[in-house]
Amino acid sequence: MATVLFVDLDREWAVPLLERELADGAWRLELRREGLGRVLDDLGPAAAEVEVLSPFIGSRVGAAELERLPALRLVSTRSTGFDHVDLEAARQRGVTVCNVPVYGDNTVAEHTFALILSLSRKLRETYERVRRDEFNLDRLEGFDLRGKTLGLVGTGHIGLRVIQIARGFSMQVVAFDPREQPLLADVLGFTYAPLEQVLARADIVSLHAPLTGATRHMINAETLALMKRGALLINTARGGLVDSDALLEALRSGQLGGAGLDVLEGEGLLLDEDQARAGLHDLEAMRAAVLSHMLLGRDDVIFTPHLGFNSREANERIFQTTVENIRAFYRGAPRNVVGR
Repeated sequence: MATVLFVDLDREWAVPLLERELADGAWRLELRREGLGRVLDDLGPAAAEVEVLSPFIGSRVGAAELERLPALRLVSTRSTGFDHVDLEAARQRGVTVCNVPVYGDNTVAEHTFALILSLSRKLRETYERVRRDEFNLDRLEGFDLRGKTLGLVGTGHIGLRVIQIARGFSMQVVAFDPREQPLLADVLGFTYAPLEQVLARADIVSLHAPLTGATRHMINAETLALMKRGALLINTARGGLVDSDALLEALRSGQLGGAGLDVLEGEGLLLDEDQARAGLHDLEAMRAAVLSHMLLGRDDVIFTPHLGFNSREANERIFQTTVENIRAFYRGAPRNVVGR
């Protein structure tokens, strides 16, 4: 009997949902909290029966993993981003890859502003001072968002929701996206500009772009130098968009006034023990993880461990869409397919 395998499953409430929604005598449901590498080791020969795999962003699905899943037909990742899945390797093996394209536009957008406000009102410093029973206001002066310019990199579902919230704060918004949407710009009251101009004009830059070969390290020493001195950088998209070495130097020099980060380069090695062990021989990944760890120790950095998506409502949408992706695939009409 074929197996539908869920890994990285850390939501207890999702187990009865999946057992109910995917109850079907045609396959066996395997639900695991662990990452894919550990689960494959545990399954052993039984991995050859897995037809459907549903991972989250912490599990790498590359050529080596696919080799261990010879019957695999579908990877349905429970995320919008799919850079953890080797699309070319999947294509060569005839494996369809689906994602969840829309689930947390408002969720991630709201978290973006949680990071912005944490920096603009110096909440980290304030909280740590109060815990020491210190209540003076010295060096705790923040700044208003009203009248400031927010620079957006990426105006997809999340970026557009960020713009709506920013306009509610009476901010000016300028955005960069290779695929401009002039009508929406008119309706929401923002303007498009080249990336260089967005960076130069913004008091706060927020990243909402996918991670691709073209966008990797799009924020680097050269682009950081274009920003206003003392501006803030927010990243709730993917860690690889930002060169960690350049970011660290920009913070040290005062070119950046602070960074609010929900994602980091090499975050898998920092947050997941299995990936840390597997990455011991990947010098580039280890270097990125070390630099990211250095960023975490800075007072001008607010970090949350890739949980911008993590509301109950968004998680429910993720699982429901994943269920629908699996059902659609078995009906012969795959949906939300990536890499076409």
